[in-house]
Amino acid sequence: MGAIVTIISSLIIGIMIIMEVNAYLTPNVSEELFVDTTRSHKLQINLDIVVPKISCNYLSVDAMNTAGEQHLHIEHSIYKRRIDLNGNNITGDEPVKELITTAKDKIAEKVVSSSSTEMPQINTTQTCGSCYGAAQNESQCCNTCQEVIDAYRAKRWNPVPEDFVQCQNEKMSSRTHSDNALKEGCQIYGTMEVNRMGGSFHIAPGQSFSINHVHIHDVQPYTSSSFNTSHTIKHLSFGERINFANTHPLDELHVAADEGAMMFQYYIKIVPTLYIKRSGEAVHTNQFSVTRHQKVVSIITGESGMPGIFFSYELSPLMVKYTETENSIGHLATNICAIVGGIYTVAGILYSMLHTSLNAIKKKIELGKFS
Repeated sequence: MGAIVTIISSLIIGIMIIMEVNAYLTPNVSEELFVDTTRSHKLQINLDIVVPKISCNYLSVDAMNTAGEQHLHIEHSIYKRRIDLNGNNITGDEPVKELITTAKDKIAEKVVSSSSTEMPQINTTQTCGSCYGAAQNESQCCNTCQEVIDAYRAKRWNPVPEDFVQCQNEKMSSRTHSDNALKEGCQIYGTMEVNRMGGSFHIAPGQSFSINHVHIHDVQPYTSSSFNTSHTIKHLSFGERINFANTHPLDELHVAADEGAMMFQYYIKIVPTLYIKRSGEAVHTNQFSVTRHQKVVSIITGESGMPGIFFSYELSPLMVKYTETENSIGHLATNICAIVGGIYTVAGILYSMLHTSLNAIKKKIELGKFS
């Protein structure tokens, strides 16, 4: 009987000591809340989003601030990877780095450069192509299909590439891209850093450009209803990953579009977070909550917008600070001693009670009084 009590007591002591050591090795995390006064840090956006029904050639990624202007000085490593309709990577195809729209007006920049007042180099082998009435001045030339389209957009005219001679040579290439637009998918992943202020970014079909700070997507030769904007958000976070909390509520979220021209909007509230490790290292990251909304873009129903996946975020004026603190070795030693002493004391009392009870029963049996 004594051996059984000792073995059971030893097992309980071992389990409780392991639990106590594990608690000692796990740091305590204290939480503080205060006004965020940081200004120098950039906002890091990490994303991995799969759009399975639209090809990479027809998807663009753009980032803007709260004023609706494109972010300045974006540092990014956003890539596109072609996938088939089953979600598998297309063999032999390497990811391509995405060009994110910046604050410069692309079309205005091209028009200014082509109509510069500086004397150009004389080139007797190249003719000056017509801009079909969209030239800013008499010296502007449109020798490529894209230059004609850009000139038209600068005038806010609707270009019809089929009517331009410059577009005839590029017709087959354009047709190939158009044919594959809805026969492939695209995975967009990577990291970008923007100024620490409210803003938005989106993934939408069509070539994006700006005219007088108005953001436009050209989806020709398709219509908005042609695009299936179903998507899977494999990962979305702001800042470095921290493991103590579920700070990525959109991870592995799959959203299916019931029909074409679906606009998905995610409104994100970012809470700046400072995590101080036991080593003294400070990790600047962010937690966030999100509200989702979706609608069908249609002129008939009066729902404005464009198909795509849109993320709008704003930063909270408050910051949460988490600080790791080490547990005391003296506290661990005290707890272990209390565990060992307490269990052995209880085991001794239990053994004494069992021993007394068994002896009393044994005597009654010997006297024939036990029934």
